Amino acid sequence: MKIINFFLISSLLFSISRAESAGSVFFIDSSTHQFLRTRSSNDVSQSESMLLPEIGATVSVLLGFAPPVTLLAAGSSKLNEVLIPNPFDRPRAVFVLEVIGVDDPLVVDTKNGLFHKALKNSVSFGSHKVDIELPDEEEVSVISLDEPLRDNSEEEINGLASWLGGSYVPDATKSLHGVLTIPLENGDNVNLHLSKKVHREFASKLFALSHNIMKAIETHEDFSETLHRPAELIMGSFDGIKALQEQLEADGFDKQGMRLLLVTLSKIFDSLQTAYKGQIVGVIVFNEASQPESKTLMNVITTSRPSPRWLEETKNTTLAAQAAAQVLVRRTLAWITGVVLLIATLLGVYFLLNMPLTRDTLLYSNVKLD
Repeated sequence: MKIINFFLISSLLFSISRAESAGSVFFIDSSTHQFLRTRSSNDVSQSESMLLPEIGATVSVLLGFAPPVTLLAAGSSKLNEVLIPNPFDRPRAVFVLEVIGVDDPLVVDTKNGLFHKALKNSVSFGSHKVDIELPDEEEVSVISLDEPLRDNSEEEINGLASWLGGSYVPDATKSLHGVLTIPLENGDNVNLHLSKKVHREFASKLFALSHNIMKAIETHEDFSETLHRPAELIMGSFDGIKALQEQLEADGFDKQGMRLLLVTLSKIFDSLQTAYKGQIVGVIVFNEASQPESKTLMNVITTSRPSPRWLEETKNTTLAAQAAAQVLVRRTLAWITGVVLLIATLLGVYFLLNMPLTRDTLLYSNVKLD
């Protein structure tokens, strides 16, 4: 009986551990400014895994806001292992991306320049999501990377290929069925045959990601011309790798797609660094399994706060009430003073007229009275 109970408990614990998907998070620092701590190889082996609320709190602090009050002491210590202890030096711009379908990109590409130098932590996802609590929209701008993209033209595909340092050879018989060739860091090339449905769908997801990044850069340029620049959160997810793994006709293309994604992410972060002049940090979360409820693990919620117009109207109303009260007090004092002076004048005139002439010391100062 004890042996049966032992096996039941072991199977239950095994099923629970399998239900929790594995993953990792990479904090990518600026190339011109240090916002994150540097960690040695010994620190990496001793570092504890992070929870999603702790990652969300890290994003909030990088944006220049206080972490949520629900953050525990253990979570605060993990934030101290990641962030530089200077609350007055934050980038106020964060690029957050969740990549679904892989738990560690360094397994695919061990020498990737972007992730090899990044600050890495394992992630315990569990079965819960996390809400990143931010102030209202006037203090922070949230730019989504999950906007769908319409069908691309061959000119746009050629432009993306040039942006990634590759080339595109169109098909003479049918449009949008050419071959997209992208070079990797190790010198190899990845060929996307757009005539294949799997390759075309994966390429469209890459197009959408890069296109939304360009829109985010344009939005930042608009903000840079204003006097009050809000904090900027560029956030989204990429499920192209998971889609490749679920299709039988992929034929092991998921590894090539992962390498191509890493090249694209390196190019994206370089473009963000240039546009933001180094004032941006990347937080990329790799999740082995997607969530059944939603494809994103991190959601953004904004706290409702009074608008500046409402505050200005309240301030003007208060000032008007104070001014009216001051006028009322001044008029009351003036009327009281006037009435008192009038009564005093009338009494003085009355007593002066009814005073005996010989008692007037001003007129008869030299008269000797009996």
